[in-house]
Amino acid sequence: MITAVLFDLDRTLLDHDDAARRAIVGTFPEVDPVWLAARWAELTEEAVDRYLAGELSFAEQRRLRIVTLAGDLGLGAWDDARADAWLTGFVARYQAAWRPFPDAAPALDALAAHGLRLGVITNGDAAQQRLKVERLGFADRLPVVVASSEAGAAKPDAGIFLAACAALGTEPHAAAYVGDRLIVDARGAAAAGLTGVWLDRSGDPAPDALDVARITTLDALPSLLWD
Repeated sequence: MITAVLFDLDRTLLDHDDAARRAIVGTFPEVDPVWLAARWAELTEEAVDRYLAGELSFAEQRRLRIVTLAGDLGLGAWDDARADAWLTGFVARYQAAWRPFPDAAPALDALAAHGLRLGVITNGDAAQQRLKVERLGFADRLPVVVASSEAGAAKPDAGIFLAACAALGTEPHAAAYVGDRLIVDARGAAAAGLTGVWLDRSGDPAPDALDVARITTLDALPSLLWD
């Protein structure tokens, strides 16, 4: 019986891709927006992977993204001071564009009404991720936020899933975890003993021989857990 549900944050509850796209396109309006959004997403993934691996600090991975992009755009070599000045404006635009997916609040409310304990497991900087939860209006619904920067482990490492279960006061077998990445989120949770649920918003057909539960909208989560 599931008594607790934990969620990924970016691309699961928060529409991170839209917020990042709005922020970067608004910064360089003269650049092709399709290319720019795709390139920024690529640089972000590469930099964040290095941050999670311990190769870069949170500030360094941010700087790396804009320094690389500035080079791509022929804007010359940027030092840390110029990168940090640019990042101040970018982060403000990114934060202003934070929005929850429309299905997030109804799903959280339905689960809470059923008596389930709720929380977040996220790879990232704890301060920024908690700010996201607060700005989305979910702080009361999601009182437990376990971030990799504090947990000493990042998904898919079992340690972060187990730390979150302990924080919620639940055993792994009684917890479900919902995230947008099949391997890192759903399979990582399942390997740690939780019920892994893959939130696949892509609209693509389900892959063959899928070994975890798959939903295409959070609206489907309550019935998945209760049926």
